[in-house]
Amino acid sequence: MTVHKRTRVRSDDRFVYVLIGTVILTVLLVASGLWRSLYRAADAVRFRISPSAATAFSIAEQHFDAEKRALYDLDEAQKYFAIASSKDPGMIYVFHELARVSFLRGDYARAFAEITLQINLHGNETPNSYYVRGLIEGYMGAYAASAADYEHFLKTDPHNWAAMNDYAWVLLKANRFQDAAVVTTEGLRSFPDNPWLLNSQAIALYEMNAFSSAYGSETKASAALGSITEAQWLHAYPGNDPRIAQEGIASFKKSVSDNMHMMALAAATSTVQ
Repeated sequence: MTVHKRTRVRSDDRFVYVLIGTVILTVLLVASGLWRSLYRAADAVRFRISPSAATAFSIAEQHFDAEKRALYDLDEAQKYFAIASSKDPGMIYVFHELARVSFLRGDYARAFAEITLQINLHGNETPNSYYVRGLIEGYMGAYAASAADYEHFLKTDPHNWAAMNDYAWVLLKANRFQDAAVVTTEGLRSFPDNPWLLNSQAIALYEMNAFSSAYGSETKASAALGSITEAQWLHAYPGNDPRIAQEGIASFKKSVSDNMHMMALAAATSTVQ
């Protein structure tokens, strides 16, 4: 009779099996959409235990953090920011965050109402609310009001390159090309390789018929884009879904490439003439 020896599973082997099983389970949960349901259920339990405005705001913030890709959920963020605002309408930043969510959803009228309420309640306690309102106004086509809000914000944070670039964007939309060139040039003194500022400067110069200089700035923007990271893109577009970062980077690169072609053609044509 043959006696089969029982093979012992070593503790480190068991650990590997458990780890593999956990990874497989996590992949299946994410693929099936159950992961989102699980953390939403966890949020509900957490809020039931501590049903305060602070808890609601904390839950909302974790779902509005681009660095937490797995937890990012605009629906949950809006839901819990709204709960926080209903429990404590005077809570600092709650309407600021609601405005950002509404803006990302494309509901500019609502976003404008929420950010204006934030400013009325807290004013200069939240100076970046003027930045957010400037962005919303820009998308609403209220360029003069938008420029004024950017100017107000930049007095408190004069070296914020993202704000400088968005300010320049509004100036470009308002056909204030010389002013946009001044703003981007100032920003590039501190951030000489910033592709957003270089691109905006190039557009301003192009609109001023300085085609060769525009092409030079756009060429630098293209070179700078070679090392752009998701973190940089998300800094330029805070609150955006981190899962679309690569798509956003690709879109930006294509835009710069198209601009380079247009500017090179304009420069060549102007030289011939």
